[in-house]
Amino acid sequence: MEYRHLGRSGLKVPVLSFGTGTFGGKGEFFQAWGSTDVAEARKLIDICIDAGVNMFDSADIYSGGAAESVLGEAIKGRPRDKLLISTKATFRSGEGVNEVGSSRYHLVAAVDAALQRLGTDYIDLFQLHGFDAATPVEETLSTLDDLVRAGKLRYVGASNFSGWHLMKSLGVADRYGYPRYVAHQAYYSLVGRDYEWELMPLAQDQGVGAVVWSPLGWGRLTGKIRRGQPLPANSRLHVTADMGPPVPDELLYRVVDALEKIAGETGKTVPQVALNWLLQRPTVSSVVIGARDEQQLRQNLGAVGWNLTKEQVAELDVASTTTLAYPYWHQRGFAERNPAPV
Repeated sequence: MEYRHLGRSGLKVPVLSFGTGTFGGKGEFFQAWGSTDVAEARKLIDICIDAGVNMFDSADIYSGGAAESVLGEAIKGRPRDKLLISTKATFRSGEGVNEVGSSRYHLVAAVDAALQRLGTDYIDLFQLHGFDAATPVEETLSTLDDLVRAGKLRYVGASNFSGWHLMKSLGVADRYGYPRYVAHQAYYSLVGRDYEWELMPLAQDQGVGAVVWSPLGWGRLTGKIRRGQPLPANSRLHVTADMGPPVPDELLYRVVDALEKIAGETGKTVPQVALNWLLQRPTVSSVVIGARDEQQLRQNLGAVGWNLTKEQVAELDVASTTTLAYPYWHQRGFAERNPAPV
């Protein structure tokens, strides 16, 4: 397993981390992801640790907190200092008017509840799950500063921020000496390269590491979806397609065709090639992989220990290229002084 610094921090993380969205299976949406119980979670965590994957990512909204609870039970008895636990909060966690957002009220309660569910005294990486425009950034960051000083959080990050959300937060952190976001958990895949337009150059400039979610394009790059064939009966896309990132059919099939070609050349699987492409992109610190079962997990772990050639990477780049939104297409005409990040 390869380890990289998490952004411009001193913390090293594995290039693959394990996402627990499949743990718990509470509600139709998360049940479509998976319903891993504690016993199965222990097996998957054993496989991860044997492979050098020691970072486990969760969130308070995953199965209404059940994912954190399953993770907490599954890591009991293991040396805590050998594990990296990351989780997220900001989205609504209850009926009350203050049980949502990144206010001091909600974040303090959310962190304490997560610690209890996880059965731990501290969280290695705590990320805001989304930007809260209704709470002053100063309030959010001063609260995170208090939680870091209290020993409840080690590092802080964000998720699903726009470029100005992230840059404003970093500016406020620098102004007042609050902890900087060292990670941005962002959607990035061969069928969703919007991250490269603004967030990647920002991350390069400011030292923010990408923790990539849904690296297989919301389950579209598993190798089971092919041109001219119906969606497999067991695909979670039947339930979740409208809730995830949209992907035009022609783009998907073009990328899958290129992935299948390169999979044949390398002797790897389609998802392994898709994950390996991501691991070669600038600013990527860790890619969050998920798995319903041992077979899926072992296949995803096979994305490391080898590299695509420059020619294969370029072939995938071409297949996945889309028209940029303004002002990004305009900026590409000034590459002499404003180069693309990749």
